[in-house]
Amino acid sequence: MDILSSIAQAAQAVRDKVPLVHHITNYVTVNDCANAVLAIGASPIMSDDIGECADITAISQALVVNMGTLNQRTIQSMIASGKRANELGIPVVFDPVGAGASQLRNDTAKAFLEQVTPAVIRGNLSEVSFLAGLEVATKGVDTAEADASNDPVAVAKTVAQKYGCVAAITGAVDVITDGTRLVKLANGHPMLSKVTGTGCMTSGLTGAFCGANSDYLVAAAGAILSMSLAGELSFAQYGEVGTGHFHMGILDALSKLTEKDYLERGNADET
Repeated sequence: MDILSSIAQAAQAVRDKVPLVHHITNYVTVNDCANAVLAIGASPIMSDDIGECADITAISQALVVNMGTLNQRTIQSMIASGKRANELGIPVVFDPVGAGASQLRNDTAKAFLEQVTPAVIRGNLSEVSFLAGLEVATKGVDTAEADASNDPVAVAKTVAQKYGCVAAITGAVDVITDGTRLVKLANGHPMLSKVTGTGCMTSGLTGAFCGANSDYLVAAAGAILSMSLAGELSFAQYGEVGTGHFHMGILDALSKLTEKDYLERGNADET
């Protein structure tokens, strides 16, 4: 089966199974993440207190850990939830937001990955380059110009093999690999970078796809393609109005994606 057909089936599985996705995520974008997961057909739950987070993970079908607004209070919650997920075979999606930008983020990413095995690591080229062991010039939560010369395929394969997971680097061309299989996606719109939280939402969507599908490469590709197609569809309707309408249009589009959208609009290359 080709990758677009697999993604379309994976998207239908999300709607059929309605997986519960536990988020320990960025408080700037938590509402958007919840709504994106609802729009794609899954169910979000947000809990980051150490007193309950592992218990919430245990009743969920996926865990999303996002370092966006990192603080000492939630670091142990991230690790505790990740460990419980590993114990129960629940997929973990790790979004190393800003890795390379500060010592706290660097230490947290290292500590998390030393103690938790992720199903998917999703980030930009700077963030994933840091996890690959490269020197980076991270620009906040965006890819730094100095890191743009890094080969995303080589970086993603290094991280996938290093951590035994699927590594997904999102950018103008998205790269998703498990270290052997490789998928490249070339959808989306530049305006997606003008709305805060599209990366966080994509990680939430990845949790939704992983919670309903056992092939995490297809799941990651499906989540990323869903956000990219939603960006295209929203821009076509609202792009000339402005970023506010475009923002809401992303959620509208996610809720309306069809098999035809994936099969006919998806621009994918699988090797």
